[in-house]
Amino acid sequence: MSNIVIVVHHERAHAVELVDRAVAWAGAHGHEVWMSDEDARVIRRPALASTHDATEADLVVCIGGDGTMLRGARLVARAPVPLLGVNVGLLGYLTEVEPDHLEDALRRAVTGDVRIEPRMMLSVHVVRSDGSTEGRWLAVNEASLEKREAGHTVRLRVRIDGEVFTTYQADGLVVSTPTGSTAYSLSARGPVVSPSHWAVLLTPVAPHQLFDRSLVLGPAEPVEVEVLEHRMVDLAVDGQRVATLRQGDRVRTTPADQAAQFIRLGPDRFHQVLKAKFGLTDR
Repeated sequence: MSNIVIVVHHERAHAVELVDRAVAWAGAHGHEVWMSDEDARVIRRPALASTHDATEADLVVCIGGDGTMLRGARLVARAPVPLLGVNVGLLGYLTEVEPDHLEDALRRAVTGDVRIEPRMMLSVHVVRSDGSTEGRWLAVNEASLEKREAGHTVRLRVRIDGEVFTTYQADGLVVSTPTGSTAYSLSARGPVVSPSHWAVLLTPVAPHQLFDRSLVLGPAEPVEVEVLEHRMVDLAVDGQRVATLRQGDRVRTTPADQAAQFIRLGPDRFHQVLKAKFGLTDR
C-alpha cells in the first residue's frame, strides 16, 4: 500500500474531477489518499482532509499547473518524496502527465516504473542590518527581490563568493535555479537552461544601466544581495512573498542540501518540451 498526498489547483473544475478519478483509482488498488485540510475544504471533499504531514507520504500528486507543482514541492522540500505533476494549467513546464493518462501514471508511480529527476533547489535566508538572521526558505524556481514602490528603481549590491561584483539599479533581481530559468527569469530575458544542470542564474529586472546581462554561475558560488538606500524591497520565494527588506538587509542564496524529486515517465527531452511550449516549428 502507498500513501498518496494530492495537491490541487483550487480554481480549475477539471482539476477537482481529476482528484475524484485519482481517489477512485487509489481506493480500487488499496492505496491511502489524503490532502491538506485547506485543499479538502476548498474543493469540498472533507473526507480527504488529514493532519498527516506530507513528508510521511510515498508520493505527492500535484493536479494543476506549475504553481501547484511548486506548492507540492514546498510541502516535501525537506524529504525525498517524489512529485508527479498532472497538467491542467497553461504552460506546464514542470508537470509531466496529461489528464487522459492519469491512471496509468499513478500505476507506474506506485510500482516504481518511472525515472526520478532531481532538481536543484536554493536555500534562501535574510541577514538583517543588525546582523540577525531569519528564515530559511527553499526555492525550486527562484528567489526574487522586487521594488515595492511603483515609478522608482532600487539599488542592489551583489556579492558573488564573498566578493563584490556590482550594484544593479533596476526594478529587481532574480536569483534562480535552472528549473526556474523558464519562469520569472525568462520573462526578464534570462537564458533558458536545461534543468539537468546545477547552476545559479542571476538576472536583473528592467535594469537602468549599461550592463544588463544575466550571469550563469556555478553551484558552489554563493550569491548575496544587499539593499542599498532607503527604498523597501520585497523578497519572494517561488512567487510567495516572505519578507520585506530595508536598507542594509541582505539576502543570501546557496544551493540547498536537498533536491526536489520530479517523476518523469519518458526520456529526458527538455528541448522537446521547450519546443512544444513555445510552438517552435522545423524550418
